Amino acid sequence: MQYFLLVTLWIFWCALHSALISLTVTESLRDRFPNGFRFYRILYNLISFATLLPVLNYSHSLRGESIVTWDGPWQIVPILLGAAALFFFVAGARRYDFYQFIGLRQIKDEKACSVLTDDCTLDTDGVLSMVRHPWYSGGILIVWARPLDLAAILINLVLSGYFIVGAILEERKLKIQFRQEYAEYQRRVSMLFPIKWFGRLIGKT
Repeated sequence: MQYFLLVTLWIFWCALHSALISLTVTESLRDRFPNGFRFYRILYNLISFATLLPVLNYSHSLRGESIVTWDGPWQIVPILLGAAALFFFVAGARRYDFYQFIGLRQIKDEKACSVLTDDCTLDTDGVLSMVRHPWYSGGILIVWARPLDLAAILINLVLSGYFIVGAILEERKLKIQFRQEYAEYQRRVSMLFPIKWFGRLIGKT
């Protein structure tokens, strides 16, 4: 029963997190509160963080005996996963605008867009020429780079699914904003893992 509750809490948090940033919700709020919508992103981040804390606390209370410990020669696995995740996080941060991400730029400039660049244009350079969603890529990798008990495995499955679904939902908004430009970007660059990038790299050798 406790693991069922654990999965339910994580699914609820992921669903809430996605729903609050969905086009249906954001466009409705933009229409209803045109002068106050610029505060929405920072409020969204605060709500997401506040609702995450009790879920994390309950998850920590269920820590049990590890099923997967990455011992012996398998120690290289979490190291590689962690290193790849760090690369995606740092490289993504170099392309994204931090103030746009936390919501301060929206307050200052009184505008919001579907991308995290400071000028709301579509950035396809750097790590964004390898994958379309480097932070989601890093998120999937980092959650598996640890000893895995039953609670961790269940949480990781939910979060991995959330990152994939989150990327898909985000792309719906990006297609509306950038249309053919984004469709061409999707054709050239993989969503989460640099399969097409590696294919091009191998093709050049």
